[in-house]
Amino acid sequence: MTAIRNIAIIAHVDHGKTTLVDQMLKQSGTFREHQEVAERVMDSNDLEREKGITIMAKNTAVNWKGTKINIVDTPGHADFGGEVERILKMVNGVILLVDAAEGPLPQTRFVLRKSLALGYRPIVVINKIDRSDARPDAVLNEVFDLFVGLEASDEQLDFPVLYAVGIKGFAKRSLDDPDESLAPLFDLIVEHVAPPQTRTDAPFKMLVSNVEWNDYVGRIAVGRVEQGTIKKGQDVLLLDRDGNLKEKGRATKLFTFIGLGKEIVEEAFAGDIIALAGYDESNIGDTLTAAEDPTPVAYVDIDMPTIAMYFRVNDSPFAGLEGKYVTSNMIKDRLAREIRTNVSLRVEPTENPDVFKVSGRGELQLAILIESMRREGYEFSVSRPEVVLREIDGEKYEPIEEVVVDVPTDYSNKVVDILLNRKGLLMGMSQEGENSRVAFRVPSRGLIGFRGDIMTETRGMAMIHQQFSEYEPYKGDIGGRANGALIALENGNVTSYALEGLQDRGLFFVEPGDPVYMGQVVGLNNRADDMVLNAVKKKALTNHRASQTGDTVKIAVAKKMSLEQCIEFIDDDELLEVTPKSLRIRKKYLDANDRKRYAK
Repeated sequence: MTAIRNIAIIAHVDHGKTTLVDQMLKQSGTFREHQEVAERVMDSNDLEREKGITIMAKNTAVNWKGTKINIVDTPGHADFGGEVERILKMVNGVILLVDAAEGPLPQTRFVLRKSLALGYRPIVVINKIDRSDARPDAVLNEVFDLFVGLEASDEQLDFPVLYAVGIKGFAKRSLDDPDESLAPLFDLIVEHVAPPQTRTDAPFKMLVSNVEWNDYVGRIAVGRVEQGTIKKGQDVLLLDRDGNLKEKGRATKLFTFIGLGKEIVEEAFAGDIIALAGYDESNIGDTLTAAEDPTPVAYVDIDMPTIAMYFRVNDSPFAGLEGKYVTSNMIKDRLAREIRTNVSLRVEPTENPDVFKVSGRGELQLAILIESMRREGYEFSVSRPEVVLREIDGEKYEPIEEVVVDVPTDYSNKVVDILLNRKGLLMGMSQEGENSRVAFRVPSRGLIGFRGDIMTETRGMAMIHQQFSEYEPYKGDIGGRANGALIALENGNVTSYALEGLQDRGLFFVEPGDPVYMGQVVGLNNRADDMVLNAVKKKALTNHRASQTGDTVKIAVAKKMSLEQCIEFIDDDELLEVTPKSLRIRKKYLDANDRKRYAK
């Protein structure tokens, strides 16, 4: 049996986890001499590569001087906290990565809190020490204060520290040491992280921490062997969280992780992280166990969703023109497939069979799901996000988030004003050079649409970090969008003649030639109320007037919004129509008379 260490790399989004894992794979000899390797090789999903963030946790393993090190790269963004929580159950230690300039941020606090609660003794790596604004000593003090604030034990407070530049592939114990390689990190993992408990004489048990899909072998359950050994072909029971039998079967294929792939093995031992095929019903939180001891492994439920959106069949005049999958059954099957592997999402039916309530941990998590579905050819519409309220002792409670905004000091007052207007509570302000850091506690409701406001007011200079904190009593009403919508009067193609005459009304989202329909939102009104206007009006031609002369008008550039911006923009009486080719904002009721009737 090989010596094993199981570790997770945890950090705030963009502090360099995935880049560090790239270098660990290269320096441990996992890749062959001239093997072509993609950058940020662990971010295998297209959306992860585009956005530069990790969404799904990934497993890999390296060998270092005879010890197998299983590494899990976890997401840093708050909305994927469900991924982080269940992954921490698979490991025995963590590497906490902190940016040498930015220091600990809300997500650092979140992932560290979970790790300390499980009793892990983290290794702290202060990364990106080559940044011009790096302040490693000050950041180390901030990390220590964070450990104290999270009530770390004396043993946990005595954490080892390394200074690193992940992208250049070196780590060192002291800032004065030479920049050589990641050997100090590998050595520290082997000596500091506790080896897993290996009760090989007990009956086999494994908690399913992740589920993968393979077209050849079907569902693959991934987890750490809690006790015992498992051999290929062995009879194993699948139990749900309460210990009820779901499936009897055989371990048809056994894999362990090595590098970026899996290798088939004949048997696996307690402490190792393995993948097991042969169980079609396996879900995260289930237990695979030997028949002689049919009891489940304890599973801690992850945090509940805080934001919900309604996904519905597209019923606009353009329905079915651009999407491949458009019916309610297709949308329902796709959402059912998502919740098999995404533990922090909930999908509930509603009274209307064409509408599904989808709840998640934040706007970004739901936006990633929407973007994934549209890329797969789905067409549907979604409502404005709303918070999931709870009733505690007869009183209404709502989710509160910690928000940290880094911004040039000149703009800090504007940020404070925006968050105070959204029922935020100022927790602190500090200044670093020309930048200020503003910390707030804000109801999640107040954060819907706030990124757009802050980016506009700070000219895109703000860095925003947010993290769910807890539920608190309801804070009262918060105002919605300040400006009304410009709404198309009839179906047709937008004309430059119409836009020229309407430019002073507001900012348009459409340009000449775009097809629009009655009830579609074509722009943002300068005033607070909605305005219906004719964007498809054509110039009346006479014998004296040639059609060509009307084409030389100057029209302001249309504002094109990303999916996230559209989700933040839509109001309570609006929907976002999502197709593989287009994003259109529309009123729920397309006819103006219907809107008036329902408004009453």
